Amino acid sequence: MRKVFFMAIFATVLLGFDSCGQKKSSESIDAVDATDAIDMHSSRISVNWQGTYKGTTPCADCEGIQTTLTLNDSTYVLEKVYLGKTNEVFKTEGKFVWNEEGSRITLDNEKTNGFNVQFRVGENMLWQLDSDGDQIEGKLATMYEFRK
Repeated sequence: MRKVFFMAIFATVLLGFDSCGQKKSSESIDAVDATDAIDMHSSRISVNWQGTYKGTTPCADCEGIQTTLTLNDSTYVLEKVYLGKTNEVFKTEGKFVWNEEGSRITLDNEKTNGFNVQFRVGENMLWQLDSDGDQIEGKLATMYEFRK
């Protein structure tokens, strides 16, 4: 009887070690999956960003700059009309690059005050960033939002 009792304890201990080993294995798999999930949540991957965005940015000597930005793959077309000043469309074309996090883009042929123009990319929206790559704040902040 004692033999059967010790065999039962031995079998329980073996099963316990076996399930502990499996738990560690699944934990490490979960950790890898969690890391991959973080990478998959960038705007570049999870947002339908291709398309045409429109907005009107502030202008020092006109009513505003009506701006249309079209993003395709890694190229863009930027069109600006200086409202109340001229009906001429100023058009710039070029390529854009994503930052490492996949959250914003930089236009290669468009500069403001000597700095490349950058946008944060969101769901059906772009936010033009300042020369440091930060979100524009203050009373005019909403004028730097572009909608699809």
